[in-house]
Amino acid sequence: MHKVAKRLLAGLGCLMVVCWSGAQAQESSIELVGLNVAGAEFTGNQLPGKHGTHYFFPPKGYFAEWRKKGITMVRFPLKWERLQASLNAELDPVYSGLVDKMLDQAAENDIRIILDVHNYARYRGKVIGTAETPISAYHDLMSRIAERWHKHPALYAYDIMNEPYGADDKWPPTAQAGIDGIRKHDMQRPLLIEGTSWSSAARWPRYADALLELEDPADNIIFSAHLYIDSDASGSYKAAPGDDFDPMVGVKRAEPFIGWLKQHGKRGHIGEFGVPGDDPRWLDAMDKLLAHLQDNCIPITYWAAGPSWGKYRLSVEPRKGVDQPQWAVLEKYLGQGNCSEYGPG
Repeated sequence: MHKVAKRLLAGLGCLMVVCWSGAQAQESSIELVGLNVAGAEFTGNQLPGKHGTHYFFPPKGYFAEWRKKGITMVRFPLKWERLQASLNAELDPVYSGLVDKMLDQAAENDIRIILDVHNYARYRGKVIGTAETPISAYHDLMSRIAERWHKHPALYAYDIMNEPYGADDKWPPTAQAGIDGIRKHDMQRPLLIEGTSWSSAARWPRYADALLELEDPADNIIFSAHLYIDSDASGSYKAAPGDDFDPMVGVKRAEPFIGWLKQHGKRGHIGEFGVPGDDPRWLDAMDKLLAHLQDNCIPITYWAAGPSWGKYRLSVEPRKGVDQPQWAVLEKYLGQGNCSEYGPG
């Protein structure tokens, strides 16, 4: 049977048809623009930290404001050490309770959530696959996450690990353990798999071939790359665009990832992309990248939104009721593309 048909029959949601156990909403196309709503992973050097001081969850009514603007997809970063104070332990009741409330608020506003373990393939600084952080402990985490939240109507997908850098040989078996842990409880939702070398779209083909060997019994993997367009691609944007700035830089950095997906017949997603709003050249390059991703039916979640960013230059969070310049570019692509499946196809 064709893979798409299998996903439909299994109710694997939001690829050709969106299936909600609560709202029972249906869509004939996928949304190509979403947001990262960050804050719950902040201040990683303060563990467990205090909610409202060291880390932040969306306040009441937060998702309603973004839903009014047309946002229906949110990637939500979580901190492993706050979910589990020690390896293989029960989920922390305070932090997981805040996740419950976040998901409930998302469901009330018909927003779908990608739960993102934002840990760089580490627990308390120790790479997964070492004696201090065995792969079995990561399997345990992902199993507990899926067991707790797999029935929640707001949960759309799992991003199993953010930017697993410096763990090249360890990441493929770790990723397989994460897949196996989730699939013990959830055979429906997509799994977003990032690559090593900070999940760089530009460097993707150099590091990602080992991920082709991953086995998902639900056959529902989406590869997720990150992309920034400053000079070192770090997302720090320490300098303004130079006189030789190329407005096609984003497109060019996306092409290795898109080419790899086409070569291997895989589906893709850009989990993080962001620019400062203080120079029109950044915004022009952003526009060109989003157009290119739309042409290839590759969704993007912008980095970042969240009510606690302050003056962070990449933030798209409105300030005193005023939209940031990046929002005009994102809004242009909301509801566009007419894509019925994750691309590039």
